[in-house]
Amino acid sequence: MLIREIMTIYPVRVEITSTMRRAAEIISLAEASDLMVIDDERNFVGVLSEGDILRAVLPNFDEILAAGGSLADAFDFFARKGQELSGRPIAPLVIRNAIVVKPEDEAAMAASVMVEKQIRRLPVVDGGKLVGTVSRADICRALIYGL
Repeated sequence: MLIREIMTIYPVRVEITSTMRRAAEIISLAEASDLMVIDDERNFVGVLSEGDILRAVLPNFDEILAAGGSLADAFDFFARKGQELSGRPIAPLVIRNAIVVKPEDEAAMAASVMVEKQIRRLPVVDGGKLVGTVSRADICRALIYGL
């Protein structure tokens, strides 16, 4: 079974020039845990996860509590920091050395990589262009339906 036979051809993506607010909007609307990042010519640049965005704005709760603050203070700090960073570019947060697969790669190889590296979704890249994604769910669906 080849990646091209099971991949999603409409990947959830964002342009490298986007802001953190735009990336968070796309993640929220698409209910995605990660975004494929492309340039203006649809060349694959990397991956941005919801975890990357959250880590950028998440306060150190232990430090806030040690300084006499409460969890409510920590949440207020989190919300303020999120607003402050919302207009900043995503570029510094993008994982640029992401593991990718090609349409002609075997799905079993992709599944093995995803399990070993604990990755839910891999970008499918052909000639430097993002052409889709393949997820654990895509592979499971193909196994169930015998595609």
